[in-house]
Amino acid sequence: MNNMLIIGQYVPGNSLVHRLDPRTKMTVIFFFVFIVFLANTVISYSVLTAFALASMITTRIPIRFILKGLTPVWFLIGFTFILHLIVTNQGTVLVDIFGFSIYSGAIIQGFAISMRFFLLILVTSLLTLTTTPIEITDGIEDMLHPLKKIRFPVHELALMMSISLRFIPTLMQETEKISRAQASRGVDFRTGPLKERMKAVVPLLVPLFVSAFKRAEELAMAMEARGYQGGEGRTKLRELKLEKRDLLIFLLFILTTAALFFTRSY
Repeated sequence: MNNMLIIGQYVPGNSLVHRLDPRTKMTVIFFFVFIVFLANTVISYSVLTAFALASMITTRIPIRFILKGLTPVWFLIGFTFILHLIVTNQGTVLVDIFGFSIYSGAIIQGFAISMRFFLLILVTSLLTLTTTPIEITDGIEDMLHPLKKIRFPVHELALMMSISLRFIPTLMQETEKISRAQASRGVDFRTGPLKERMKAVVPLLVPLFVSAFKRAEELAMAMEARGYQGGEGRTKLRELKLEKRDLLIFLLFILTTAALFFTRSY
């Protein structure tokens, strides 16, 4: 299960995407989340898909590893598409089988929503795959720095978010370990009535929560032992600085956005 989820995992590398400033990656992803909802034609979706695939290839992370990590997402994408085929009745009838009709509008809308979902998951996953938790913390803290004027705990928020991302793979690995231990004791999670399966999940959730709280306590004690007192007065070992490659990525993203607006009418 741990190998089937890439969200929160970091893959070391020296690619262009790895060497980008974390603020650049987060800014591009932030605006990509907005422009992906502006696509309304096959060509405009092709522009966004080309940008996402080019970013994935540039990371030099094996494509097979990324696609395998998106395995849980494929189920949700397929379910979303099928759901639109069932509930949407716009457009002309393309197929009519035993009283069940599939409309052209259902296919178009299902494709659009599924593609948006896929692109959002893929691009946001590239952030954690190519950026260390420390870089994410520094990037978020620097981008939210103006909020410090109103005494907003920027450093603590950034640290909390980066720790949460970092512990997603750890908790998934712990879930897999506990589920195997429970299965060896005769607990069945996959068969039987829904009520029985829900009861079988309890022996999985209780030790998982206990383990999560134990890890949180150990992390807090380790931070206190190292003299952590929050973000006040702290300095950084590596100062964030925009390079020419960051400006190049911004330019490419602006061109992609312009191409998207140009192709929305085609």
